[in-house]
Amino acid sequence: MVVDELGIEMTGMDTLKRKSKTLQKSSVPGVSIRQVVEELPEGCSTPDFKQKPIPLALQEGRNAIFRAVVCGEPRPEVHWQRTKGDLSDPSKYKISSPTGSKEHVLQIDKLTGEDTDLYRCTAVNMYGEATCSVRLTVIEVGFRKSRKRHKEPPQDLRKELMDFRKMLKKRAPPAAPEEKMDPKQVWQLLMTADRKDYEQICRKYGIVDFRGMLRKLQAMQKEREDRMAQYVHTISNLRHIRVTKEGVAVFDLELELKDPASKVYLYKDGEMTPLGFDNQTKHCLRRLGKRYHFQIQDLWPEDAGVYQVRVEDAEVFSTELEASAVPPRVVAPLAGAHCEQEADAMFECTLSSPCPGATWQFQQRLLRPSDRYEVSVSPDGLTHRLVVKGAQLSDMGLYSLGTGLHTSSAWLLVEAGKEQSHVTASADYKLQVRPGGPVGSAGIHGCQSDATHSCRSGQEQPGTGNFSEETQGPTSHFSQGLTDNKVQQAEATMLSSTLTSDLGPGAWLKDGVKLTAQDGGTFQRQGLVHGLLLPSVQAAQAGRHPFVAGNQQSEGALSTQNAPTIAPNVAEQPREPLEVKAGRPVRVKVPFESRLPAQVSWRKDRAEVPDGGGRGTQVALGDGCTRLCLPSASRVDRGQYSKTLRSARGSAEAQLTLQVTDKPQPSQGPLEVQHGHGARVHLRWQAPRDDGGRAVQHYVVERRQAGRSTWLKVGEAPADSPTFTDAQVEQGRKYVFRVRAVTSEGAGQTLQSEEVLVAPEALTKPPAAPAILSASSQGNTMTWAAPRGPGSAHVLGYLIEKRKKGSSISTAADAQPVPEKRWTVADLQQGCQYEFPVTAMSPSGPGEPGPSSDAVFAWDPRRLPGPVRDLRVTDTSHASITLSWEQPDPKSWDEAMGYVVQLRGSDRPQWRACHGGTVAATTYTAKGLRPRENYFVHVAAVNDGGCGHPTALDTLIQARPVSVCPKFLTDSSTKDALTVRAGDLVRVPVPFEAAPLPEVTWLKDGLPLPQRSVTTTMDSLTQLLIPVASPADGGLYTVLLRNPQAKEATYNFHVRVAATPQAPGPICLRENVPGTVTAEWGPSLDEDGSDGTPLHYTVFTRSSAHGSWREVADRVHTNRFTLLGVLPGHEYHFRVVAKNELGASPPSDTSQPWYIPRQQRDRFAVRTPSYREPELRQKPGFLVGLRAHLLPQGCECSMTCAVRGAPRPRVTWFKDGQSLEGDPAVHSADVLGVCSLVIPRVTLKDSGQYKAVAENMLGQAVSTATLIVTESSS
Repeated sequence: MVVDELGIEMTGMDTLKRKSKTLQKSSVPGVSIRQVVEELPEGCSTPDFKQKPIPLALQEGRNAIFRAVVCGEPRPEVHWQRTKGDLSDPSKYKISSPTGSKEHVLQIDKLTGEDTDLYRCTAVNMYGEATCSVRLTVIEVGFRKSRKRHKEPPQDLRKELMDFRKMLKKRAPPAAPEEKMDPKQVWQLLMTADRKDYEQICRKYGIVDFRGMLRKLQAMQKEREDRMAQYVHTISNLRHIRVTKEGVAVFDLELELKDPASKVYLYKDGEMTPLGFDNQTKHCLRRLGKRYHFQIQDLWPEDAGVYQVRVEDAEVFSTELEASAVPPRVVAPLAGAHCEQEADAMFECTLSSPCPGATWQFQQRLLRPSDRYEVSVSPDGLTHRLVVKGAQLSDMGLYSLGTGLHTSSAWLLVEAGKEQSHVTASADYKLQVRPGGPVGSAGIHGCQSDATHSCRSGQEQPGTGNFSEETQGPTSHFSQGLTDNKVQQAEATMLSSTLTSDLGPGAWLKDGVKLTAQDGGTFQRQGLVHGLLLPSVQAAQAGRHPFVAGNQQSEGALSTQNAPTIAPNVAEQPREPLEVKAGRPVRVKVPFESRLPAQVSWRKDRAEVPDGGGRGTQVALGDGCTRLCLPSASRVDRGQYSKTLRSARGSAEAQLTLQVTDKPQPSQGPLEVQHGHGARVHLRWQAPRDDGGRAVQHYVVERRQAGRSTWLKVGEAPADSPTFTDAQVEQGRKYVFRVRAVTSEGAGQTLQSEEVLVAPEALTKPPAAPAILSASSQGNTMTWAAPRGPGSAHVLGYLIEKRKKGSSISTAADAQPVPEKRWTVADLQQGCQYEFPVTAMSPSGPGEPGPSSDAVFAWDPRRLPGPVRDLRVTDTSHASITLSWEQPDPKSWDEAMGYVVQLRGSDRPQWRACHGGTVAATTYTAKGLRPRENYFVHVAAVNDGGCGHPTALDTLIQARPVSVCPKFLTDSSTKDALTVRAGDLVRVPVPFEAAPLPEVTWLKDGLPLPQRSVTTTMDSLTQLLIPVASPADGGLYTVLLRNPQAKEATYNFHVRVAATPQAPGPICLRENVPGTVTAEWGPSLDEDGSDGTPLHYTVFTRSSAHGSWREVADRVHTNRFTLLGVLPGHEYHFRVVAKNELGASPPSDTSQPWYIPRQQRDRFAVRTPSYREPELRQKPGFLVGLRAHLLPQGCECSMTCAVRGAPRPRVTWFKDGQSLEGDPAVHSADVLGVCSLVIPRVTLKDSGQYKAVAENMLGQAVSTATLIVTESSS
């Protein structure tokens, strides 16, 4: 049993079936295609995915939607599966596909943790199947994973959270999984990395053999350069991947391609990644001249890996995006929190990677850990938590977590508890009826401050509002403390507090800062009652407002609650319509303000606009704005849009008119085509149903002739008159017309007519074929019948044409039409054969040409030809007889134009012709005869006068082949003797001539051939074949031919089989005469000539003066040779080789060289000429001077110059007049006069004037250059 990727079990038979399928490659990464047939029929294809589903990571409770676009012919069926269960529940899993669309959708409603799984989409048709997988991850946010906790009291939940935090602190973080990478990708990364990074990469991926790595890397770089040389001239300025402040990964390089049409590809971890050429795609390539700039946008952790740039199939650059360099993303955003006053509120957000610099904010103010705000991070660094302890009404607002590039926000709603409300009401009651209390105080607190706030806004009165005993302070100093107030924005309110005794003027504060008159409030005091009047409350004035008198304090919270408001420039009516062109994206951003969480709804023509509709419409709600995005506007998107914002305090609405302009639709058809008088055509159509939002300016009319592809503009029609008349058509031709409307946006789609025929006027029918009445050299007379049918009653005349037989060119016999139906055509070339077609003429023009007359010669009648001469038989066979003759005597008879050959069997009285027509030549072969049948034959000449008297053979002719005596076809090049080498293949062909085929007999020395000799005989060739020749195969061979008549022919030849001779015997050297040496050797074993092959010797010598062997004698037939001119003091070696006509034997060499001692001579003195040392000293000079450098910061700078001089000069380097000797930041070198100064990493301080000074005892030389260091672009 086998388990596939999704864990679905398959039996062994299913496994075999899958292995038998042919795997195909899809253009979409991650899609596998299996073809189940060997060959695909024409027009059919296996299924494939144009767009595969994308992985999703969603919060529980939301809906997941997977979309796949499938293609294939015939249309495939699509099935969805999952690993850990089925999709049979229709209330949770909804599978749909719009009619006529290739998109298939799987929607999963109300996600839970159990929906985390691997889902598979399979497309199947009769030729194969395509499969892709996608993963769904459901994130359970926060500690709300158990539903029972909602029923527990807050104290128990708080205790359980504290215990869980302690457990998390004690638990060790899980070990990070090892990073694994394909070794091929590691080597590709090393090939494009800097040498200074080799050690870091080897340590990271476990490469310990550093020297072996360098050797292998050198070989791979050479192989890579050879492969790159096919497509690339040069590659330079490689910049590895880096992440910008905007969170975009970029890298670039400069390429000079040999072929500008070569394609550049981007691979990630070995898989090709689709590239776009604008900023709308994730992977983008932008080319500026030779520089190729790559961008990776919307980074996620899975984008980390090795990226490779390839030109066609050659890898040119590799770079790695580290996972730590990817900015953290929000995986599980913040969720809105709701709690009662004095309870704890918790926010939790999950990131894609650890982010130590993440910050919490409240109402765009930074939050720091304190007694009220507890900030914690999970051990893995991914989950960030914020706990607001003892939440008050002033803590209600927008909380956000920022990572630098991304932010997640959520609202906190705080509701006043019932118990606190009762306590506050009781305290207020006691305060009002307290004996001895001041009546004025109660009146001010309950009436005056209420008159400006509670009575107008409909809220609770400040005197009876929500405040706790903690905020009142000690009852001995405050008889009435501050309360928590909620007011509408821009309304007035009064904050008041009543003391029990006079403690001084007091001070009002906001969030710990003392308030002054410039802060927009008015301070009031009436006895022991202190008040703060805010005439128009704004959002910035909300917060905690303590009142301090002496050492006592009372504190209350002020919060603003208002309905959401839309920006005035958007909400004002009326507004100009928003006009866009079709096909372009529409992005509408509506800013608004709301203190409470708001919901937005968009409507178009009173119908709600869904988020993520079939056309990709997106509705988004952000911080302070709402957006409507249409990826590609069309005419159906035009109309009246309204957006409605709703919160707990009210709603706001604004209107927007969207006008989409486009090219007009096709005109309404059908396109009517009516024939007019003569060559005229009238066209009629209707205006387009949708003009694209622009008025029609005119219509363009075009036509195309049937069978052609080019459209011709024939005119324009005004917008108010959709008709047109074309007077340029030709009768009898077919046309197609089309019309398109033109507006300021351009020409719209076309309305095309059917193919119409412009009917010509009725023409006369062709007359009958002319009949020849007489023919002569003066002219031919003919007559014909008048045509019948339409147009025949108005025949004006007839046009007569003439043409030679076999020609396609006709000429008019007369310049004018002939009125009669009989005519004589003159002016003919005598001896030529003519045909005559006739055409009827009518008022509408010439009709169709009639059929031609019979071919007739233009000459006078002739006499019969005479009999043929010298009739004879030239060849016979079993089924044919070949005859030849001479033409009749031209002096006595007219010339013959052809001949007729007739045969008659000896047992039949009728003559029959052997051919059709006549025979032009004076020879003929009659075929199809019965073997050995006797025939009578006669031949007669034929001309225009008729058939002449036949000439017959006197004897019967029998159909049988002619007998040929056997004969060998030999010439001067034929050899009677053949010498071959032993072991070679022997093939002897012998051609002959005989009829019938004779009997062939081969003999060797008068006896039959041995079995290993093979003979073959064909039509006129017999040959002898000996696969491996041996000495026994030599001898006299005889070929004997004998036919059935016992006639014979004989051919003889000799074959001699020999081998290369054996080596000669040992060589002996003697000096018989001074100054010479005589070499004698033993004879070769083959010298006796037993095989009949003559043998001779070749002598070679080699001396100490000449190192190579040279030939000194050839064709020596004795066993002795004398070498003359032997020099004393030289060693001589001898070599002898035996040769025959088949080759040479192995050599026989002397064992010791021949040597004659050299006589001693007297010594002599040699005088050497005196030598004077030349003057070589020279002053210093620069052969190659320094040159200026312009470099970015951080690059290496190398200054080089070439110096000459004798003695060798000493070179000293200066910068801005100061010597650089002993400076550790630079390195200088002098190699054979080539001096260099190297600065490993230049900085802005290295800019300046550099000077090289060369000095010796004869003088000095100076070379200067300027170095400019610029700031790095990154």
